[in-house]
Amino acid sequence: MTTGLRYVYAVCRPFGAALQSQLAGVAGAPPALLTHRGLVAVVSTVPEQDFAEEPLRQHLEDLDWLTETARAHQGVIDALTTVTTPLPLRLGTVFRDDSGVRVMLEERGDAFRNTLERLDGRVEWGVKAYAEPEPEPGARTEEPESAGRPASGRDYLARRRRQARASEEMWQRAESFAGRLHRTLSARAEESRLHDPQNGALSGAPGLNVLNAAYLVPRAESEGFVELVDSAKDDVPGMRVELTGPWAAYSFVQAAQSAPGEAEG
Repeated sequence: MTTGLRYVYAVCRPFGAALQSQLAGVAGAPPALLTHRGLVAVVSTVPEQDFAEEPLRQHLEDLDWLTETARAHQGVIDALTTVTTPLPLRLGTVFRDDSGVRVMLEERGDAFRNTLERLDGRVEWGVKAYAEPEPEPGARTEEPESAGRPASGRDYLARRRRQARASEEMWQRAESFAGRLHRTLSARAEESRLHDPQNGALSGAPGLNVLNAAYLVPRAESEGFVELVDSAKDDVPGMRVELTGPWAAYSFVQAAQSAPGEAEG
């Protein structure tokens, strides 16, 4: 018989609402609630052959396995976010058994309670802004082959200068817009986090990412926050704004999280 480990998705306060009856977590097992000293760990059983320290380390190098596991993990977090304020733990947080989970809740209880108090009733919204270069004024979408070759070295240098000026102006507009947007949204949020810009080659998103930020917003004020983002979308030509959420407050709980595999006992 395969031995099972305890996989932990999140820690939260006790809540009365039921989770979805058909909700499946990592490795297909339904999540359960483990209560200890006023805290609830949301857990499920996962096979030791996949989630013990060494096989887990190997699996985390497997993109297909990682994607499937992350999707199941996120599905449980999303379900929790609809009924309570969860404190998500990192992907791959496992323990030998329930007693290991209780020890974790005991040792980190004060940090969990403090973070849950700060996050109670709040959600995370993600905002990304992208600069999308526009064609030069008067440029034709289709030009004869000869149009691509400058008539002289002077023409070539003039064209390069125009391109450089256009690029510089685009960056100035983009950085100015991103700064204004972040200041405006931060004023409406309780906390904010600036993340590194995303690499377009990796994310597949068109344009140049000039703002990648997260905002902690009271759930009751989320409608106004979304309207504020929508009102900024057309402020500057050539800019695209994307809003995601509401999410559990991943960007605001790092100090209380456990690293993958770290907690296994």
